[in-house]
Order: sequence, then structure tokens, then C-alpha cells
Amino acid sequence: MNQLAALFKTMRPKQWTKNVLLFAALAFDVKIFNPYYLGRSIFGFLLFCLVSGVVYTLNDLVDIEKDRQHPRKQQRPLPAGTLHPKFARNGAVLIALLALVLGVLLSPRFALILVGYLGLQLTYSFYLKNIVLLDVMAIAAGFVLRVAGGAPLVDAENFSPWLYLCTTLLALFLALGKRRGEKMLLGAEAGNHRESLRQYTLPLLDELISLVTSSTILAYALYTFSAPNLPQNHLMMLTIPFVIYGLFRYLYLVHSEGVTLAPDEVLLTDRPLQVDILLWGVLAMAILYLGVG
Repeated sequence: MNQLAALFKTMRPKQWTKNVLLFAALAFDVKIFNPYYLGRSIFGFLLFCLVSGVVYTLNDLVDIEKDRQHPRKQQRPLPAGTLHPKFARNGAVLIALLALVLGVLLSPRFALILVGYLGLQLTYSFYLKNIVLLDVMAIAAGFVLRVAGGAPLVDAENFSPWLYLCTTLLALFLALGKRRGEKMLLGAEAGNHRESLRQYTLPLLDELISLVTSSTILAYALYTFSAPNLPQNHLMMLTIPFVIYGLFRYLYLVHSEGVTLAPDEVLLTDRPLQVDILLWGVLAMAILYLGVG
């Protein structure tokens, strides 16, 4: 594997699916068919992918020794030795500078959010990921910044603040699920890979996941019939069962099937979850754009 290919793999393109949250403002502000705003959102999405790839690369540089002891992460290019650390570091810096410059040209407000996201992720990589509870809250903040990044690109006028709350809660669900998977996979060695894992226990994580699950369902339900930008016929409430099923499906996989993958990785492999999200998206867009349920 050459160095460029190894660097691209280290940037984890499979993880870039998280950045589709940037399109939330475009979709829910009912501007998805506007070519100008669609183009700006696609460009912003690509820039977020570059910056998130830089973060993954720097994170692997920081954790290179610990990852060599991890049953899954040891296969990554840096811990496996197929990517030279100096090449990865220089490449990450150049890509970050390019993305930020292009971000300024696209939208100064978007660029500020991009800088905030990069700063948050760097703080997470070097400090916050080792502090219990703050680590998952930092992950959630990263998801919210992805959503916020899309708003200035489409000059959002009717984007409901409820969606920021729903994003925060869903991101906490994903982060806590990831921590639980790591605890299950690594067992007694979990604390050697990440300091915060030493302080989490499975009962605590299950309690927090239970709390966040119920809060997510409640917040989304309130959004569907109280957000000012939604159709007044309250048809968006028809999407609530899909949200409930998605959360329940992941919990089923964790507790009944023994899945230890992070939620975003489960999404890439579990067909029922994929179908559920597709149906939710189709129904939500039909309600917003066609006024049908």
C-alpha cells in the first residue's frame, strides 16, 4: 500500500457518513431542490469530510502505541506500520489548511464553524476523550456542529432549534453505545486503551443509554408537532415510529445479539436499520415537500 492510499484509509472515508447531517438544514428548510443551495451544501459536506479525516489521522497519531494493542485498531495503517507518521502528520496539516481556506471562500460563517469543529476535535483527541462523561458530550457537540454548519450555506430561515436538541440526544446515544461496545470488546483491558473507559461501568452505561433513549424519543415527538416550520396538519408525527424502531433495533442488537460495534458501524451492516432510516427519510421528505403522509 502506497503512502497516499494509506493516508486516505487512515482518514476513514467510511466514517464520513456522519457528515450527511450537514444536509439537515438544506432538507428541513425545504431547499433541497434549489441548485444553488444544493451545490453549496455538497461542497460544504466535502470540506467537512476532509476536516474530519484530518481529525481521524491526528487521533491515530496520538494513539498509535495504544492502537497496536487493540484487537481491531491494530490493523489501521499507522499502528500496522504501512503509513509513516511524518507523512501522515504533514498530510493532515496540508489538508486542514486547504479545507479551511476553501471554507472561507464558501462562507465565512461556515468557516468559523469548521474551525470550531476542528478545535473541538483536537481538544477531544488530546484531552477530553480521557475524561469520563465529557468525552461523550464532546462527541455530541461535534454532531451538532455538523448540523449547524449547513445552516449558513442555505441561508436557513425556518430551521427549527428542536433539531439541534434531537441531534444532541441522538449523538449522545451513539457515543454511549460506542463506549459500551468498547467495554464489552476489551473487557478488563479497556482502561489501558482509554482512560475514561476505566471509569465507565456497564451498568452506568446502560443507565445513561436508557435515559438518553427516552429523552430522544420525547424530544423528537415534541419536534414533530411543535416546530414552526412543519406542516400544520402534524403529519410529521407519522415518522415517530421509525425513530423508535431505530433506537430499539440497536438496543436489541447490543443486548440480544451481543454486537460490540459502534452504532455508526452497525448502520453500515444492519439491513433493517438501513431500511428503517430510508423509510423515515422518504416519509419525512414527502411530508415536508409534498404535504402528504
